Amino acid sequence: MTVKTLSENKCFGGVQGIYTHDSTETRCRMRFGVFLPPQASMDRVPLLYWLSGLTCTEENFIVKACAQRVAAELGLAIVVPDTSPRGLNLPGDAESYDFGVGAGFYIDATEAPWSAGYRMYSYVVTELPEVIAANFPVDASRAGIFGHSMGGHGALTIALKSPDAYRAVSAFAPICSPMRCPWGEKALAGYLGSDRTEWRKYDTTALLEERGWSGPPLLVDQGTKDPFLDSQLKPELLRQTCVARDVPLELRMQEGYDHSYFFIATFIEDHLRYHARYL
Repeated sequence: MTVKTLSENKCFGGVQGIYTHDSTETRCRMRFGVFLPPQASMDRVPLLYWLSGLTCTEENFIVKACAQRVAAELGLAIVVPDTSPRGLNLPGDAESYDFGVGAGFYIDATEAPWSAGYRMYSYVVTELPEVIAANFPVDASRAGIFGHSMGGHGALTIALKSPDAYRAVSAFAPICSPMRCPWGEKALAGYLGSDRTEWRKYDTTALLEERGWSGPPLLVDQGTKDPFLDSQLKPELLRQTCVARDVPLELRMQEGYDHSYFFIATFIEDHLRYHARYL
């Protein structure tokens, strides 16, 4: 569980670091970012896990989301893993932006050759928290999770499957039902095979139908000018499922915003303050 420091920079009185470690789940060296607020120099602090979208690494959120200032004020640590294994060199893993490298979809693959390393669900839920708890001054009992697009899908499904591990969950432009969109169908078929009953384990709407959610209201921001709104993201499916299962949902359709980090940076403070209320 040895962690190597790649960089550390003072930031709003805290420290923004990038680190690496050898992962048993992904069978490769994984990078992740950690922002520690100034309060972490005196006591253990609550933490948020951010899951990024397709093609991203840990760097996108760190440099584009503008999250550190408010996180420093609120005393929140933010942990940002990569989006997939890298360097496994599996056949075809770098041929497209929406499958393979940079597109782990936060699931545990069962199909060969992807099952040998593409285990981002177990990495995020089990291995990475163990690494963080052993090496950083955080209070693992006070954790939340949020993400964007593919990472929004990951955050929602992970929280729904492990409600005792996360006190709150939110998302920006999540893939609400990967079973019913091209990105998700490609990824789920490739990683899990053709049995669609297995896909339900990683579909937010299916998990809500089966398990519900007893935590705080789900907070979801979605831009109305997002080019993927109708074809890939489909927030109306999330709204319909939450209504049917009586799950509190704050779905905010943000007029004129797209899918970019400009959108995320605009509303990141709202999400941080939302999580701080429950952490």
